Amino acid sequence: MNPIISVSNLSKVYSNGYRALNNVSLDFHSGEILALLGPNGAGKTTLISIICGIVNPSEGSVTVGGHDIIDDYRITRSLIGLVPQELTLSMFVTVWNTVCFSRGLFGKKPNPAYLEQLLKDLSLWDKKDSDILTLSGGMKRRVLIAKALSHEPSILFLDEPTAGVDVELRKDMWNLVDKLRQSGVTIILTTHYIEEAEEIADRVGVISKGELIVVDDKEALKHKLGKRQMMIELENAIDKIPDLLSSWDLELSAEGNQLTYTYDTYSTQTGIAELLRAVDGAGLQLKDVNTSQSSLEDIFINIVNTPLHTR
Repeated sequence: MNPIISVSNLSKVYSNGYRALNNVSLDFHSGEILALLGPNGAGKTTLISIICGIVNPSEGSVTVGGHDIIDDYRITRSLIGLVPQELTLSMFVTVWNTVCFSRGLFGKKPNPAYLEQLLKDLSLWDKKDSDILTLSGGMKRRVLIAKALSHEPSILFLDEPTAGVDVELRKDMWNLVDKLRQSGVTIILTTHYIEEAEEIADRVGVISKGELIVVDDKEALKHKLGKRQMMIELENAIDKIPDLLSSWDLELSAEGNQLTYTYDTYSTQTGIAELLRAVDGAGLQLKDVNTSQSSLEDIFINIVNTPLHTR
């Protein structure tokens, strides 16, 4: 199946010499949710802006639905809905007129029933006749989402959509995102809330210093780059790890009362059973045993803090 968006060898260098993107190549699959993670200034917004036709690339190419974003700008832009980071709304226009106007900009015929349901899904229907100026920050964010979806795009970009918004809006938005995904809409989001990406994304890409460091299925990424640890709490503290346990990669806590064993949970032989027997054989009394799995946040922090030449 051909990707709905294809980014090939994309670079962006601004007039002051700043390289925001460096040779990025990435395909987006139809109907998926892909989360782009990266620190501030990593290039996430620049990448989205180029795909959406807001910023011109310095090198490389992008196609959306098989159409070039420069040669077929009107076609590609009509396929995309964008929710930007910043609030960009006309303050003295009503919510209803805002979404109707936005739909009309893309040449779509009026569809009051669709827009009514959209506003209801975003808890905006009772505000449809209110001026944007009178809305709270969270409500204005909802209007941005409604604008982005007003022309029924097949691709939705969410650039830091939940930054500074309340928990209720996040819940409403992710419910809407799930509904859109079920209808076949491709969703690309950037977020600083990594737990959100971990919960809803199918794939995760990490951008750092203008380069795409890694992109993979969420679970595959956790498998390849994550780790699982077993913490063995001892009844009595010890000064050093017994020789009998030297064949395992163990760490002893500073207090001497906990051993930590790192292993691959997908391996056919984790060595856990043998280790526990060896601990008993070494005369150590167990107080408690528990395990932990690397989160997507742990993996993200490790990736962006690893020098490029060592990756």
